[in-house]
Amino acid sequence: MAKRAAGEGSVFKRGNRWVAQVGSGKERETKYFSTQREANEWRQKKNEQRRQGLNVLGSKIALSKFLDDWLIVVKTSVRPNTLDQYSQIAQHHIKPSLGNILLRDLTPHQVQMLYTSKLEEGTSPRTTRLIHSVLHAALNHALKLGLVIRNVSDAVTLPKVPRKEMKTLDDYQVRQLIQATESPQMEVLFWVAVTTGLRQGEILGLKWSDLDWQSKRLHIQRQVQRIKGKGLVFCEPKSASGRRMIVLGQSTIEKLREYKRDQETTRIHVGSKWKDNDLIFPSPYGEPLDSTIVVKAYKRSLKAAGLPEIRFHDLRHTAATLMLQQGINPKIVQERLGHSDISLTLNTYSHVLPNMQEVAAEKMDELLTLIDVSDELKEIKEAQMKYIVSR
Repeated sequence: MAKRAAGEGSVFKRGNRWVAQVGSGKERETKYFSTQREANEWRQKKNEQRRQGLNVLGSKIALSKFLDDWLIVVKTSVRPNTLDQYSQIAQHHIKPSLGNILLRDLTPHQVQMLYTSKLEEGTSPRTTRLIHSVLHAALNHALKLGLVIRNVSDAVTLPKVPRKEMKTLDDYQVRQLIQATESPQMEVLFWVAVTTGLRQGEILGLKWSDLDWQSKRLHIQRQVQRIKGKGLVFCEPKSASGRRMIVLGQSTIEKLREYKRDQETTRIHVGSKWKDNDLIFPSPYGEPLDSTIVVKAYKRSLKAAGLPEIRFHDLRHTAATLMLQQGINPKIVQERLGHSDISLTLNTYSHVLPNMQEVAAEKMDELLTLIDVSDELKEIKEAQMKYIVSR
């Protein structure tokens, strides 16, 4: 038997096996090994982890149980739909493969094998990266709590997500879409979508009180989402940068003013059945409008205009592309879209940049190229001479 200094654990032989222990009382950890060397290495490793702040008792938590605890913690800081997505990923993708492994025993190789198996099963690279995002966030929380000494998911290699070809409408096609729209409400809604680049949920969450008619400023403060078991509800914007202010053009203001008068007529006609939520784009009875109704109307308008069928979300891409093509500063485009970082805007719409570079090159050439004014100077000098002679 070989005892160690107090607090550093001990290594001793029991029968044909070597026993290593660290900690004391309820926090004591014990493990059996074939050799004394393995037992000592484990003891030294555990002592180093303790010196780095690892919670010995907490590290005994299975990943499955820890994920459940983590979901309770993040419940107050993410949107309901996001929480539901986290729960689904944990339940169906992470727990079946890794749930029984203790936090302290989880290795980069096990995480890597999870992602590899998912890809082999036909899970898309995008979904696989989403699985990684959830696991990585959970393990970061464990790191902060001192339950692990590193986030093992930092060491894995993630699959590349193929860049999808972006589908947008040009300005002529946008006018065709709006002209083919069947109702005044949808006409204004599509107009707002293209001129602002707002997300669909943000548009459906807009209230008249968000609009300052005089300054033409529109404040984005909420969005409408369908929550399982609750129906359509108001919730926070997608991110902190999603809560923003954008300025509307005069034509947009005029369209909204005319549309508001029509809405007042509808409200009077509905009478007591009207639910006053102050929404700019409500249902026929004043309640939040279901996004499926918007999408169906949008698809009918595309078909009526003879345009290719693209997603409603592509109107947001259309807005960004048209703004950049008009030479609007990318920083302004970022702010209008509600992107958290300008690099996201530039990376997403990099397809527009080559044309902008050509325009920039021509403008810089014009700026620095010397203008030949010799003929103009000659004419001015001759005029001056004639003036002197005539006197």
